[in-house]
Amino acid sequence: MEQSRRRQQFSVTLLFGLWLPCCLTQTTTPNPSQTERLKVRLAGYPRKHNEGRIELFYKGEWGTICDDDFSISNANVLCRQLGFVSATGWTHSAKYGKGQGKIWLDNVLCNGGEKSIEFCKSRGWGNSDCTHDEDAGVVCKDERIPGFVDSNIIDAQVDESKIEEVRLRPVVAMAKKKLPITEGVVEVKYKDGWAQICDLGWTIKNTRVVCGMLGFPHERKPSKAKPNSKSKQSTCTGMEVHLAACPLEFSKPNATSSCEGGMAAVVSCMPGPQFMQNSGLKKNNVRLKGGARLGEGRVEVLKDNEWGTMCDDRWNLLSASVVCRELGYGSAKEALTGARMGQGMGPIYMNEVKCLGHEKSIWNCPFKNITSEDCQHTEDAAVRCNVPYMGLENSIRITGGRTRYEGRVEVLSTDSNGTQSWGLICGENWSTTEAMVACRQLGLGYANQGLQETWYWDSSNVTEMVMSGVKCTGNEMALSHCQHHKTVSCQRAAAKFAAGVICSETASDLVLNAPLVQQTVYIEDRPLHMLYCAAEEDCLSKSAAKANWPYGHRRLLRFSSQIHNIGRADFKPKAGRHSWVWHACHGHYHSMDVFTHYDLLNANGTKVAEGHKASFCLEDTDCQEGVSKRYECANFGDQGITVGCWDLYRHDIDCQWLDITDVKPGNYIMQVVINPNHEVAESDFTNNAMKCNCKYDGHRIWLHNCHIGDAFSEEAERRFEKYPGQLNNQVY
Repeated sequence: MEQSRRRQQFSVTLLFGLWLPCCLTQTTTPNPSQTERLKVRLAGYPRKHNEGRIELFYKGEWGTICDDDFSISNANVLCRQLGFVSATGWTHSAKYGKGQGKIWLDNVLCNGGEKSIEFCKSRGWGNSDCTHDEDAGVVCKDERIPGFVDSNIIDAQVDESKIEEVRLRPVVAMAKKKLPITEGVVEVKYKDGWAQICDLGWTIKNTRVVCGMLGFPHERKPSKAKPNSKSKQSTCTGMEVHLAACPLEFSKPNATSSCEGGMAAVVSCMPGPQFMQNSGLKKNNVRLKGGARLGEGRVEVLKDNEWGTMCDDRWNLLSASVVCRELGYGSAKEALTGARMGQGMGPIYMNEVKCLGHEKSIWNCPFKNITSEDCQHTEDAAVRCNVPYMGLENSIRITGGRTRYEGRVEVLSTDSNGTQSWGLICGENWSTTEAMVACRQLGLGYANQGLQETWYWDSSNVTEMVMSGVKCTGNEMALSHCQHHKTVSCQRAAAKFAAGVICSETASDLVLNAPLVQQTVYIEDRPLHMLYCAAEEDCLSKSAAKANWPYGHRRLLRFSSQIHNIGRADFKPKAGRHSWVWHACHGHYHSMDVFTHYDLLNANGTKVAEGHKASFCLEDTDCQEGVSKRYECANFGDQGITVGCWDLYRHDIDCQWLDITDVKPGNYIMQVVINPNHEVAESDFTNNAMKCNCKYDGHRIWLHNCHIGDAFSEEAERRFEKYPGQLNNQVY
């Protein structure tokens, strides 16, 4: 019986071995040379982004380090190679799980100053008497080396040399023109070509894995199958995030076995609502914030009508995939830790989430509730999901810039004869919001700037304006999804007035501390003789001009503003210091004409009082622990707000108020909007507004329910107000 079972297994291995058709296009992938910089990564589970089993990539293969003679000096060298400033400890006996493959180094002895572990003494590459029970790990100080590319990624840790890529080849010819492709023959890229998979032994769980890799949340039975092809058998559990993580059997290239009795595996996937025509988006209790690209961002969950974040303890790809599929994407490509997509504000709801991978919602997974000692927003979890290929980047390009991140925008257009060509976009009214969509469509991250003139860049042979009046909300996947003129109408139609963009991989994100506004509000009757400078800077209501100066007073609603930068890049004024405006009365420079709007709105949304704050001094008032101040206004210093720092405008400084002299007693909504004109690029403008319920009895004032514009659920927001925000101060 045992011999029979062995014969059967052997025959299956031959029968379903990988078959590469001779007619496939041949491509080669160069092997990494020994002169390449040694690659180092952290692996294992459970762990955070700054700890884990050490793995080295040498001679085209990942392997581990034995813990014999391991020391803190070794850990310091490795942590610096990983981009951390130093090590705080090291681990032995495979604390983060046993690795696989080679044990590359043993008896490693570093003095601590080496630039790479390869320069330390050891028994030599591949020479070890250890087992993987002795794999070494490190714990690095969670502080990055300045300028080092930030990783903080927990990825699939699978051997993708087996299968580099998966695609669907449509069974129906017409489906080739329609994106995304949801049904077709499964083809895998293997070494020097593409191969199909024999469907003998293929299960719906295998289909689930393939669909997840291709950006689809669900699988379904295919309508048709295509006969003839050779390949391999694969049995997945359905929870894998990559087909290479499933058990694979390959035969030798000269194997003659075919897929007898079977055919090419065909799968059919169900796209998420945002990729289906005429499909409304369902309301979710989870969302992604702060990401530059579709399907990525900081994970936020809804509880008791208020959004909050998740802590990254034990955060992994299984839990991240549940989030991705719940949102209508595929499985998770990367699980990100350490607030990689910026820090959230408000509550942290979940910690140590432990999904199995089959759950319909992240709320169905086991997790721990949070106490203030458990987590901070520096540990907010994030994700990058697999999304369907839509080909949107093929209909846009940028030219003329100094780097690949900047240039004049050119879009593919089709004339009445069906002929396609590239054309320009009219720069009139082109703004950062439209640039955000263009950069997203190009796959180049966030918009740093939207340009209405591009005469200073190299010209191209494309000179015709084919698009004008472009107006985006900022959430679109492509410029073609934005509003625009049906017929091109551009007053300045010369190519030098075409729209341009400057894109960036990182961006700032400003958020107001809402509770502080509520805690610090009060009314002051301020004498007019103390308000000359404020009047000069237009910080009083219009009726102040008719007052009997210097007699009388103005009634001011005063409060403190603490503005945090929770993004991934410093917030800096758009204008250089050479163009800052000097205000002699207050004795300071304005780096932004309008940095903040203050409004008091009545029940129908009409402004009954308004104010604004110029950025006379953008600086780091204070910072989180471990973050150093960079900006200080004294002595004409640089202005800005560092990531992880905040700028405090105290309640007792000029213009930090709303002039409510003419306001009658009643119930109102107070609204504060930072960077209202989107003058400086941010990763997320939906959290720039803050609103409070306001009650004024003619003598005293109360604020309650102060919150950031996107902090509440839609239902709670409807209860809060019954009207839309102002055009320029829109609260999303």
